Amino acid sequence: MIKKINKPIWFLTPYVVLFAVFIIIPVLVAIGLGFTYFNTIETPEWVSLRNFIELVTRDEVFMQYVLPNTIKFAFIVGPVGYFMSFILAWLLAQVPKKPRTVLAIILYSPSMTAGIAMTVVWTVLFSGDSTGYLNSILLQIGLIEEPIQFLSSPDYLMNIMIVVSLWGSMGVGFLAMLAGILNIDQSLYEAAYVDGLKNRWQEIFYITIPSMKPQMLFGAVMAVVGTFSAGAIGVMLSGGNPTPQYSGQLIVNHIEDFGFIRYLMGYASAISVVLLLLVYAISRTTFKLLGEKD
Repeated sequence: MIKKINKPIWFLTPYVVLFAVFIIIPVLVAIGLGFTYFNTIETPEWVSLRNFIELVTRDEVFMQYVLPNTIKFAFIVGPVGYFMSFILAWLLAQVPKKPRTVLAIILYSPSMTAGIAMTVVWTVLFSGDSTGYLNSILLQIGLIEEPIQFLSSPDYLMNIMIVVSLWGSMGVGFLAMLAGILNIDQSLYEAAYVDGLKNRWQEIFYITIPSMKPQMLFGAVMAVVGTFSAGAIGVMLSGGNPTPQYSGQLIVNHIEDFGFIRYLMGYASAISVVLLLLVYAISRTTFKLLGEKD
C-alpha cells in the first residue's frame, strides 16, 4: 500500500537535492582542490596551504592589482547601486500604476541585456578613435586634440567599468524593493501623520525602511554577491583577459586566468575560496545591519 506524500519534507526534497548538487558539493570540491596542485590532467596532489601562501606572498598581480581593484569596484558599485535602487524604487512607487510599470521595465532592462549593451553601446560610446561618440564630442568642442583610448587605458578603464555597472545595477534587488514599498500598509502612514509625522523624509526613515527590511536585506545581499562575482565587464570592454596593465582585473578574472587559461585548477580554487570568504564576511555584516534583531 502506497503511503500518502503528506509530509513537508517531501516537498523540500527537490530543493535540498538541487541545492546540494549545484551549491554545496561544488563549494566543498573547490575548497578541497584549493589545498592541492591540480592541472586538470594529473591526479590532484596535496600541497596543504601552499596555494594560499603563494597567493599572499608571491602573487604580486593579486595583491597589487586584483584585490585592490575588486575592493574598490565592490565598495563603490555595491553601496551606490543599492542606494540608487532604493531611491528609484521609492520614486516609482509614487507614480500611477501604468507609467510605473513601463518605467520599471525600462530601468530593469539594462540588467537583462548588460552583455549585449556593453559590446554594442558602451564600446561604441568609448571607442578609441574619432568615430567613438565621446571622442567625437570632445574633439568637436576642442577639449582634446587626439582621440583618447578609453577602453585600453589603465587611467580610465576602472572608472568606465563602475559607470557601466551602475547603469546595469537595477536588477532583482530593485524589483524586490519596489514590491516591498508597494505592499506597505498605507494606514501606517496615516497613523504616523496623526501622531506627528511632518515630512516625506521622516516617512521614509520611520515607516518605509522599517516596514520593508526583508526586501532591503535581499537587495543588499544581491548587491554584495553581484559586485564580487562581476568579472566579464572589464574583459568585454577592453577585449581581453588580462585587462590592460591589470587595471580592470577583478578576482573572477584572476580565477578564470589560472583556471581556464593556465589550467592550474588547484590555485584557481584557492582564489575562489578567498572570494567566498570575502562574500561571506560582507554578507554577515549586511545581515547584522539589516536583519531582524529578534
